[in-house]
Amino acid sequence: MASKILTKNKLSAAVRRLKAQGKRIAFTNGTFDILHLGHVTYLQKARTFADVLIVGVNTDRSVRTYKDPNRPVNSQQDRIKVLTALACVDYAVLFNDPTPLKLILEIKPEVLVKGADWAIKDIVGAREVLSWGGKVKRIPLVKGRSSTRVIKILKLA
Repeated sequence: MASKILTKNKLSAAVRRLKAQGKRIAFTNGTFDILHLGHVTYLQKARTFADVLIVGVNTDRSVRTYKDPNRPVNSQQDRIKVLTALACVDYAVLFNDPTPLKLILEIKPEVLVKGADWAIKDIVGAREVLSWGGKVKRIPLVKGRSSTRVIKILKLA
């Protein structure tokens, strides 16, 4: 079985192959540090919107830039391996850019997925996906579930 972890170079070929097979692609992205029920529920729901779910995973460097210099807790290799162990994740790719826009433009997903805490106008790539006839789906978060919350609890322990 081919790896579910794609390099940026292999991403283009995989997307071309999937689209040639008539597969609809959903895309989402995130850090996915300290995987929890909220992440799994979100990814399972995201997968229901298309035939294939591709997940963009922030590199360690990009996480330190936009979240916290002490994050992520788990390395990018650990995070992407744990994600691709989930049946609902078909492929995952690391990205180092501040936003996933380049990946979105390369993949041209039929469905772009984010958490409902994001307004559509603030979702990177939403305008582009809508412009080619795609959809933007927002998934409600699982209350009380976040990696940041887990880290805060662990710091208090």
